[in-house]
Formats: sequence, structure tokens, C-alpha cells
Amino acid sequence: MSDTDTDGHEHVPSRERRRFPGVSSRAYEHPADRSALVALRKLSGFDTVFKALSGLLPERSLRLLFLSDSVRVSEQQFPHLHTMLLDACSVLDLPKVPQMFVKQDPQPNAMCIGLDEPIIVLSTGLVELLDEEEMRAVVGHEVGHALSGHAVYRTILLFLTNVALKVAWIPLGSIAVGALVTALREWFRKSELSADRAGLLAGQDLQASLRGLMKLAGGNHLHEMNVDAFLAQAEEYEKAGDLRDSVLKIMNMLPRSHPFAAVRAAELKKWSESRDYQRLMDGHYPRRTEDKDASVSDSFRESANHYAESVRSSKDPLMGLVRDIAGGANDLGGRLRDTFTGRGGAPKEGPKEGPQDGSPKP
Repeated sequence: MSDTDTDGHEHVPSRERRRFPGVSSRAYEHPADRSALVALRKLSGFDTVFKALSGLLPERSLRLLFLSDSVRVSEQQFPHLHTMLLDACSVLDLPKVPQMFVKQDPQPNAMCIGLDEPIIVLSTGLVELLDEEEMRAVVGHEVGHALSGHAVYRTILLFLTNVALKVAWIPLGSIAVGALVTALREWFRKSELSADRAGLLAGQDLQASLRGLMKLAGGNHLHEMNVDAFLAQAEEYEKAGDLRDSVLKIMNMLPRSHPFAAVRAAELKKWSESRDYQRLMDGHYPRRTEDKDASVSDSFRESANHYAESVRSSKDPLMGLVRDIAGGANDLGGRLRDTFTGRGGAPKEGPKEGPQDGSPKP
């Protein structure tokens, strides 16, 4: 990326941070997100299909709506956000700075949409909630969406969600569109984890990234909250309960487009401590010029390895059962019953003397 924007103004990071010239989005993408995107990009005629589809999507309408009923970020309007945007684009070497708007909405929210050219939209609720470094991570998050090409799929998801509402009275139409929306939401949740990583690369302040996610969950009461305690919630969420809770977690997640805030914070902290992150910060990362040579099979292999490791390391009861099944556990029916009812850890012994009232054993 050049050192000047389209108006000839110089833009460099406002404080000393490492830049990543020519960085490919593959450097920070979550394995599941990356494998899906590499496969889509390799499909013959993919670009043609989506350009044809763009005629059906309300992209022009969306752009006109934000232009007429929101505030466009610039040197004259929200200049501090404008500086952050140029900063994030410089650090991540995004070739073209996207337009950014601030929309009146008390709900903290941000999105990156558009087919031909991505646009970033921030809500006033979000702008008022976060401090400068937290907001820098959010702007970097949205720039990461733009660099990954997520804006295209996000726009399609918005379109299909609207269609699903309109055809809800048609049984088959509702099922078909609903299935597509569910699949896109599952992908988009993974893309949010990718964008969180991009936000960390842009801001290079882990605590600010974690604070921002904590504020999304608990509001602007930072003096009443604690990042370490918030991360402990995520660990408790992962391992708590029995199989019933595992099923409830899945049901709670299905209608959401974003992962839960505590889970996102834990995932980001884990990535920040990984070898991949350290290598990236040391300047060893895939370049955009190599994207055309990216292997679909390698990406799927990385995704499969990631899920296998997730199953091995997960403390979730359902994942524990999956490990046992894969390992050939005996008495599967009995174990499934005991695990589902929360008695998976009870010892299989004969009757003992003393009270048998089901009280907890030491």
C-alpha cells in the first residue's frame, strides 16, 4: 500500500506498530473460515456468478441509504475515526481505503458490507462505548473483513435473511432459504474469529481487544469488570454442565451471526499466545501474491487438524463423549446415559455402607 490515500494525504500508523506489507488474509484467518474461502475462490466462474447475483442484491440502495441517513467518516467528520481507518489500512496494507459511516443506533454494532467495494458502518452505540485503543481494534476488525472478502458474503447473508422473512409463509421456500442462512451464519461466526485476529494485528494491544469484547458483553462499566474474570467465564462456559448443556449451547448459538463475546475473547487470547501469531509478528507470513497458488486440500487439511485438536483439548462434555467414541469406549449406551444426566464421573462400584441418598461424594 502506498503512503498516501486517494486525496494525496499521507497516512501512517499514529503510534509505532509493525506493518505487514502485502499480507494475505490467510495469515490471520481461522482455519474453518480460510478453507471455505479458498475453496470458493477456486471455483470456476465464481466471480461471474456473484456479479450476476449483484443485480438482485440491494447494494446500491444500501449505499444511498447510508449516504443519506448516516455520517460519512472523513477529515471533517469523526476525524479520529478517519485516522484509525487510515491507520488500520496502513498496518494491514489494504490497497484501497473503504468508506466508513457512523449510523445513529444505540446498540453497539459494526459491519462491513458491499459486493464491488466494501463499506464499513459503525453504530453510535459502539463509538460511545469504546475508548480509542478498543475502537482501533474494532476498526481493524472491519478492515480485516474487507481484506478477506467477507463483505460479499455478509451482504448475501443480509439479503437472504430478508428473503427468509418474506417467504416464511411458504413451507418449502422457508426451509430452503433457512438452510442457506443457517450455513452462512455458521461460516460467518468463524469469519468473526478471523476478523478479531485482524483487529489485534491492527491495534497490537491485546488488552484493548479483550476489553472491547468485555464491554460488548457488559457495557461501559469498566471499573466494575475484570478481563481475567471475564476469560474465566469462557472457561467455565466450555466445561460446565453435562450433555444437556452442550445441546443447549448449540441451540443458543444457531440463530446468532456472532460467537459469544466471552468465547471470542478466549479464542483471541489463545491465538495471541500461539506460534502462528509470533511468526506473523516476526514478519513471517503468507503474501497476497501467493494467494493464487494456495492449495484447497492444504486448507481443508489445516481445518480438519484444527477441529481434531479442538476435540482433543475441549473440556465440553459433548466433545469428551466424541473422544470416547473415537477411542472405542466400552458400554457406549450406558456412558451416553450417564454423561447426558450428569453422572458420567460417578464410580461404577457395588453398594456401600452408609447413606444412599445421592449426596455428593468427596
